[in-house]
Amino acid sequence: MHDSTPDLWDRALGAYLGFAIGDALGATVEFMRPREIAQAYGVHRDMIGGGWLKLPVGQVTDDTTMSLALGDALLAGGTAALQGFVANGDKALLHSIGDSYVRWLKGKPVDCGNTCRRGIQRYLREGTLEGLYNPGDGGNGALMRNMPAVFATLGHDTAFEKLSMAQARLTHHHPFSDSATVGLGQLLRLLLQGTVHAASQQWIAQWVDANAVFRFTPYKDRATAYVVDTVQTVLHYFSLHEGFEAAMIATVNQGDDADTTGALLGMLAGARCGAAQLPRRWLERLQPATVQAITVQTRGLLALSHALKNLPQHPHEGEPHHAPV
Repeated sequence: MHDSTPDLWDRALGAYLGFAIGDALGATVEFMRPREIAQAYGVHRDMIGGGWLKLPVGQVTDDTTMSLALGDALLAGGTAALQGFVANGDKALLHSIGDSYVRWLKGKPVDCGNTCRRGIQRYLREGTLEGLYNPGDGGNGALMRNMPAVFATLGHDTAFEKLSMAQARLTHHHPFSDSATVGLGQLLRLLLQGTVHAASQQWIAQWVDANAVFRFTPYKDRATAYVVDTVQTVLHYFSLHEGFEAAMIATVNQGDDADTTGALLGMLAGARCGAAQLPRRWLERLQPATVQAITVQTRGLLALSHALKNLPQHPHEGEPHHAPV
């Protein structure tokens, strides 16, 4: 990626706002099955709040607020902390991220996944930056919040992988979580470059070949918080529908962990179409404070990414991530 990438700002803002749209829209039908959604709403397409969390209209959940917590930590650390982490393995930035997650949890978010809670509590208790491998850590919580790490490291392959893995391992230590976090992050990077739909589909096919557990054809109709189900759902509907609205409606009406599948679909589809093309009827229903926080953070994270442009890196831009599965 280069500083002159056309429409980078629009695509990045589209990704973050699209993420929040999917979060708020999907929260209404989280933990419902498709037949239950059909009985209650016909086709769920309006941002009305409610759901099991009884949210106000336009309120986001832990997906967006935990992403903002990661972004806040990256911006607070600034250029020096990011460069120190990438160039020298300095752990100050990771402790800042852990501290931000602790503040987020102590602020009583509307929801918190069990693996995220367990990892944050371990960090608070022990100060350790990752736990041991745990077969129960195959949830989607590390994947769901990684977008700020992608933004802060645009243009630097090594920094992207190191930061994505480090923030993920604060709470999740599982190879499927690792693969998904880096893989969808790589796809987001390509979309931010302006990669067209056909090229993104080619990349997805290569990545799935290398990470066969995420194969989504034929689609298995499972959209749970298990990271494999989440990724299969998101890639299936992202591939099936080129338009943001059609892809979003199809995804959230699958139910189950609909706030997270909706958020991740919105991230990818929002990067593909850009903020200017997001459906206004959804965007205007997001809470204004959320839109403001996302806009400010997106600008800051893109600026932060420039701090890495002179650091050495390896030359494997855009290759599918071959993680163990």
